[in-house]
Amino acid sequence: MATTDPQSVLHLDALDERRLRLLIEVGPSLGADLQLDSVLDRLLTVAREVTGARYAAVGVLDRSRHELERFVTQGIDDATRQTIGDLPKGHGVLGVLIREPKPLRLHDVSDHVMSYGFPPGHPQMRSFLGVPVKVGGEAWGNLYLTDKEGGDFEEADEQAVVLLAQWAGLVIGQARLHEETEAQRDELAYTVRALEATTIISRALGTEVELEPTLELVVKRGRALADARSMLILLVEGGDLVITAMAGEASADLKGARLPIEGSASGRAFQTGQTQSVRDFATQIAMTSRRAGLGLSGEQFVGPGVHPALFIPMIYRGQPVGVLNTIGRLSGKEQFNLAEQELITTFAASAATAVATAQSVQSDRLSRSLRAMEEERSHWARELHDETLQGLGALRVLLSSARRAKDAEALDKALQQAVDQVTGEVQNLRALITDLRPAALDEIGLQPALEGLIDQRRGQMSLDITSRIDLRFESGDEPDRLALDIETAVYRLVQEALTNAAKHAQAGRVAVTVIEDERRVTVTVEDDGIGFDPDGDSAGFGITGMRERVGLAKGEMSIESEPGKGTSIRATLPVIRASSQPHVRLATETRTG
Repeated sequence: MATTDPQSVLHLDALDERRLRLLIEVGPSLGADLQLDSVLDRLLTVAREVTGARYAAVGVLDRSRHELERFVTQGIDDATRQTIGDLPKGHGVLGVLIREPKPLRLHDVSDHVMSYGFPPGHPQMRSFLGVPVKVGGEAWGNLYLTDKEGGDFEEADEQAVVLLAQWAGLVIGQARLHEETEAQRDELAYTVRALEATTIISRALGTEVELEPTLELVVKRGRALADARSMLILLVEGGDLVITAMAGEASADLKGARLPIEGSASGRAFQTGQTQSVRDFATQIAMTSRRAGLGLSGEQFVGPGVHPALFIPMIYRGQPVGVLNTIGRLSGKEQFNLAEQELITTFAASAATAVATAQSVQSDRLSRSLRAMEEERSHWARELHDETLQGLGALRVLLSSARRAKDAEALDKALQQAVDQVTGEVQNLRALITDLRPAALDEIGLQPALEGLIDQRRGQMSLDITSRIDLRFESGDEPDRLALDIETAVYRLVQEALTNAAKHAQAGRVAVTVIEDERRVTVTVEDDGIGFDPDGDSAGFGITGMRERVGLAKGEMSIESEPGKGTSIRATLPVIRASSQPHVRLATETRTG
């Protein structure tokens, strides 16, 4: 065994001209490559060439500098490498160089006192040369050469490899710096893109208050941000998590599927408020499905293969509202790194706020709708009590008097009065039925129904009503009808506005305009009544009901009014047709004085 102090000066005279020339040339060629893998491969090739070694390897130390975390070889084919199994960690003779980083030459590596021997399938190696590689003055790894052609490694071989290791140290340091710079640049670029995407998503979510569009927006934008193959939102319902929205490769049939909170990764994220990470989503969902008897497979969520997944709780004001499942990587990466997890978690928090807001709006809207329905029921109950029930009571008194009449003339008179009373009540009931659901709206369309309503209100309320109904019709006998919910919303809007003008606004004149163009139906009702504060307590359930109907029809409504200055109600609703046949315009304009 022979060793050389690493501090000694190189004996260049021991190197022949060929090797000197090769070592001088290799420096610039190594330095021209900034990719570490390429540098290591080139380093091993040159080391074998200048020494005549059959096998060469580079062992890279871990952070503790006690073991090898990477081992790159040349001279061993892939089949042999598979047979050998696990790569060395730095025990035996390799460990000597780790503990004592100085050149080491051996006649037969198996004779060394620290030799571990070779694993089964490993090629037999005898002569050995090891040289440490330092980067920035610190041990980085070691260069190993074995089985020199023709015998043992000589001092000239050692000097050549020491010089080569010095070149390698400089180049590896440069390559590492380049990789770190590239990584920092990529991370900065990713952060900028993520910030831009998060800002766009936050703005988009801030303008959306409907639950279903909000969920769809979250999964589509979130999937792109996370570079995921699939993204799902699960919301809690009862004791389960229900798949409510999805984007990407997930099957549409999954919508509405229920996962148990207990025993699932999504459930653990929901219960603990902590992100759950798995390396193989298919295995995870198979376990959950088997326990709960769901019959789900990984390929329903993402393509075949092993895919990482994150299960991120969506938390709003300390309470979970659901779970965001992020599955697979479009880039093919095996995992989500820490920066990506933090970004998706931040996005999930923004999404949770948007979802909670949409749920709150939906709940408030439902509450207002229920209150409006109850108010409307109370209204019809009062109408039936004050008019129909009172009329029937009077009719009963009249018929009871007729039974006591002694002469035919008195009886005949009482019966005639009863007939008149019944006729009046029938008319009242017909008016109530028309208010509840006009037959004309179902049978002949919106325009005749509106005209009939306006004529009725003129007779009942003594209002001076100016109206213009300008809708689009098919060229044949049947109208090209608007969708039922649009027709109903327009009719009820005009109906409620006329009722308010007569009963609450004490108006004398009302102007009604219903105009349809290519894209929208515009309804305007203006009166000269006493006015009110649209945002105050005087805006009752009638106004709430109008807003709700217009909102459910995807329209918009505005009210301009103030005490003493009348009221103007304007609504625009989208044109959605019951059919797609061509149509022409029919306009009517009426006025009463």
